[in-house]
Amino acid sequence: MSHPDYNSPSSLKLFLEDNNMGMQKKFGQNFMLNPDARKKIVENLELEKDMQVWEIGPGLGCITEELLNKEASVTVFEIDRGFISLLHSFYENYEKQNKLKIIEGNCLKTWQPQFKVAPSTRLVGNLPYNIAATFIADTITHNVVFDKCVFTIQKEVAERMSAKPGTSNYSSFSVLCQWKYDLKIFQTLAPGNFWPRPNVSSSSILLTKKEQPLACDNPTLFVNLIHALFSSRRKTIKNNIKKILPPEISDELLFKQSNISPSARAEELSVEQLITLSQNLSSDIIKLDESKKKA
Repeated sequence: MSHPDYNSPSSLKLFLEDNNMGMQKKFGQNFMLNPDARKKIVENLELEKDMQVWEIGPGLGCITEELLNKEASVTVFEIDRGFISLLHSFYENYEKQNKLKIIEGNCLKTWQPQFKVAPSTRLVGNLPYNIAATFIADTITHNVVFDKCVFTIQKEVAERMSAKPGTSNYSSFSVLCQWKYDLKIFQTLAPGNFWPRPNVSSSSILLTKKEQPLACDNPTLFVNLIHALFSSRRKTIKNNIKKILPPEISDELLFKQSNISPSARAEELSVEQLITLSQNLSSDIIKLDESKKKA
């Protein structure tokens, strides 16, 4: 089966109607119409022949097509059963050649089993914010960091991901992304670049694995820490840290050891400072556990 004209809203609409399908808002589905934008996305992945690349939410395959043209080895994760059926029809020959693998279901549930079978170095997706945030957090806390990722998401979300300390957009999600990746917004797309037309502009953001990642002994604790510290932005870190701090550990000593003022707010702290705080807290928890075992 031939795929529709990816650049034409009328062609896409007619194709879906002919196949008794429609767009599902719950999956945040929008097709990217701009061929130049699609090419920029793939170019920023810097693919080589046979390189493993994952795509989250391929839809009808407009980005998938570009990836396969680069002779990459592609694994796509799709939740929509209708789209899955069409992808099998479009790319049957690539599947037979083991150049394309289609993973069915919610990527938040299927990515770990797939990673154990066939790890990937590249990741791309046109994602709703909640999926992007949850997916990145999940991969990082499981110590999985891709060499390069490209996400196309709401413009304001991309700005949050790359925000600097002291700005209103700086959040726990900013910290999480910048802990493992260097970030760069390389294109902004007006609503007219998509069908159905969204209400907001989108941006494509490149995440490149840090050459010298910031060491962290307890990633789960770090993630819990930054979520706690950013949970009430008007409150100081002294107040917010109480949510996860064991009662036996002194917050004053912890902040002093970390050279951080207890009256500071989370958005004032750099990623490096938050890592230091997490490392010291982890060390204190280990000492506490050891003392309890001896008692």
